[in-house]
Amino acid sequence: MTFTLTRRTLMAGLGASLVVDLRAMAQGLTLPTSPVELNIVDVAGNLQLTQRAIEAYRDAHPKLVSRINFSKAPSPELPGKIKAQQDANRLDIDGVLTGIDAIAAGAAMDMWVPIANDFAATLPKLQDIYLDGAWAMQQQANGQGVCVTFCDAGPVINYMPDRVKQVPKTAEELLAWAAANPGRFLYARPANSGPGRIFMMGLPYLLGDKDPQDPENGWEKTWAYLQELGKYVEYYPSSTGAVFKELGEGSRDMIPSQAGWDINTRALGVVPKEAAVFFLNGFHWVMDAHYLCVPRGIPQEKLAVMVDMLLYLLSPEAQAMTYDSGYFYPGPAVKDVPLSMAPADSQAILAEFGRPEYADIIANNPRELPLAPDRLIRAFARWDELVGSNKVKK
Repeated sequence: MTFTLTRRTLMAGLGASLVVDLRAMAQGLTLPTSPVELNIVDVAGNLQLTQRAIEAYRDAHPKLVSRINFSKAPSPELPGKIKAQQDANRLDIDGVLTGIDAIAAGAAMDMWVPIANDFAATLPKLQDIYLDGAWAMQQQANGQGVCVTFCDAGPVINYMPDRVKQVPKTAEELLAWAAANPGRFLYARPANSGPGRIFMMGLPYLLGDKDPQDPENGWEKTWAYLQELGKYVEYYPSSTGAVFKELGEGSRDMIPSQAGWDINTRALGVVPKEAAVFFLNGFHWVMDAHYLCVPRGIPQEKLAVMVDMLLYLLSPEAQAMTYDSGYFYPGPAVKDVPLSMAPADSQAILAEFGRPEYADIIANNPRELPLAPDRLIRAFARWDELVGSNKVKK
């Protein structure tokens, strides 16, 4: 069967036309003549956003996919595992859902199929379909993966209004509040926490540091600030969940957050619904994204299915599912996917736990790329050395 792929607006079996702009593949891949079993590993928490759409693709294509096995793994461990499997010709992972960190680590080992480059003639023109921020994040992947979800992450600050009577307006006032309320401010080790690293990467903009993209030579104010703030932080958890749990239980009053974590933890009841947020003067959004990557060495018929599935994941209908329960708010990476397209349960959650002010804050504050992966790794190391030291709790 000659491999042809489609740009889809809806999948077969989901109620509309299957084919939009049919294109033949120059690479000569062939779709399987019998259904394949796929193994997809998530190292970014992305399945919460995309599993529903991936399963919808599976259900609509029983002649292509017999089963999809999902698993989760720590991001730092996966590249080495995949490389070992590739070297032994025993690869059993067909797709990886990841942030930019594992993409960079894998690219250094020549581990990924450069899917955005090799299949550019088959995929939609990504610059045309992506939101501006998602396109900027896609460029950071250097073609090694394709962005499937996007958010303007933070840093947002969550707090309990019944316990914080004077809300800080500046980074200096936040530091003064922490000094006056020792042990009541908490954040997780940045290497283990999205909100932790977003807080760290957002500070250089708030403090007016020399070069917010250079943690080694441009963060003099940031490192001094974090060291001073650390005097009033009891310890640094090794997970984001532990931080929000302590806020919800009342042992902490204020924590760095992201828009998605703010919405999702209140929707799940981890944090009381009345928890509030604030943004410090001079705030810049630090963006975040998740990607689908494919390891080199998977069978060609599986690669064909992975690319076909990726086409669906970029469709507006699949993207609308990524609103989920607000975890990566907003979620969609592509343009023209309003909340009204999302499943009813997502709309209900965001109607109750979303914040109307987010739309205005997203529209009217600068957006910044996160640190490039090599610089982020160096920032983690410096934080561990200068700030975390012996205060990280495992």
